[in-house]
Amino acid sequence: MLISSKDDMKLDENLSSIHAYLCGDGYVIKNPNSQRRKYYRIGLRNTNPVLLKDFQNKFFKVFGVVPRLILGERCEIGSREIYEKLSKKFGSFYSWEWKMPKLNKKLIRIWLRSYFDCEGWVFCKSHKNRHVGADCVNKKGLDQIIDGLNKLEVRTIKKYNKKRNIYRILIYGKDNLNKFSELVGFSHPDKLRKLNDALGDFMIYEWNFPKEKERCKKFLKVLLKEKIRIKKPYYARIVSKNENNLKELNRWLKYFYNVEGRINKGINGRGTVYFELNINKKEDIENLINNKIINK
Repeated sequence: MLISSKDDMKLDENLSSIHAYLCGDGYVIKNPNSQRRKYYRIGLRNTNPVLLKDFQNKFFKVFGVVPRLILGERCEIGSREIYEKLSKKFGSFYSWEWKMPKLNKKLIRIWLRSYFDCEGWVFCKSHKNRHVGADCVNKKGLDQIIDGLNKLEVRTIKKYNKKRNIYRILIYGKDNLNKFSELVGFSHPDKLRKLNDALGDFMIYEWNFPKEKERCKKFLKVLLKEKIRIKKPYYARIVSKNENNLKELNRWLKYFYNVEGRINKGINGRGTVYFELNINKKEDIENLINNKIINK
């Protein structure tokens, strides 16, 4: 059985991935010293065969031995020698104690992919909430993950659930998720599909104003009744992610109703850029009321 020496355990692509797997759904354990019969176990618990086989292949490339694969359950090997090599090089792999090793950008990407394959998820509520997330009880470890994502220029939001004593990171926004997809992504096929679905859900919706004036006027009324929001007696706003939508809307408002608003740019708490058309002159609001576009 060929097992590399400690000095030969180079932190390459394979070992970086193995380390992340072990920090995510893996274990590097031995039984208590008080017990007579000793055992040492290194393995990955996961139901996905793609991840289990990837772990098995990479483990062989690093240590020269093939862990036992139980499809739908785990990939595991018993070895005191490998247990001691991993523990000496990286320390503890327990949920509250593991540490992300110092890596260059290339290896950061590989480490993060294997970790998110285990611990990450993708959520998509069409046109409302699309994000990648991960939970972790290890605050220091999670902060290292955030630092790694920052180095890849992927922005995150960090939250803490006091009741569960668990930390969470969330990745929002089309550009941000695109960057995550390109630089990290998933090997897990279901998570990869969901990420692609979430990215596909980001569409730039253009308001197609009809060229014929009477049809355009009817379209404008329907659009305004759907989109306009009244905040104060003499303040209304219309929001869109597409600035050109609002420029065109403003032009037709001026043409049909002699109403002219002001377009501003904003960024919400998730880092998503949006635009809003503000109408805040008393005479403009009254004009919209008189034309039965908004109610008093």
